[in-house]
Amino acid sequence: MNTKTANRQTRPSTTRVVRKSSTTTKTANTRAATKPAIARKPSTKSRSKRVAPSTVVESPATAGPARDSKQSHLIALLRAQPGATINQMMSLTGWQAHSVRGTISGVLRKKLGLTIVCESSADTGAHVYRIVESAAVA
Repeated sequence: MNTKTANRQTRPSTTRVVRKSSTTTKTANTRAATKPAIARKPSTKSRSKRVAPSTVVESPATAGPARDSKQSHLIALLRAQPGATINQMMSLTGWQAHSVRGTISGVLRKKLGLTIVCESSADTGAHVYRIVESAAVA
């Protein structure tokens, strides 16, 4: 007899136990797979909360500062006649230069719709930023 044949003959009971356990596992899996899926109830909650519009809403560009924030201080500084340089805005807010420029571009220009002009100063050559009141289109 070959050693492989001898091993097969001595292990039949172990092999059968393994097969039985795998068979019961397969049976349990097929039972789980054949169970009908539980139907979910549709949610009664809406995902977005809707708020009734108020009667009079003032545009953010014309509204006064709602609170004492860095952004409101920045707007007040830019509305002043001489305007402000990046260094002045950085010292006012404590932000870095790229954060100040990002606020000017993203929040003040795009979201609030303010017209901001950047001019070079004649004496120092530094860039001076100002908020300019745009003419109303009739």
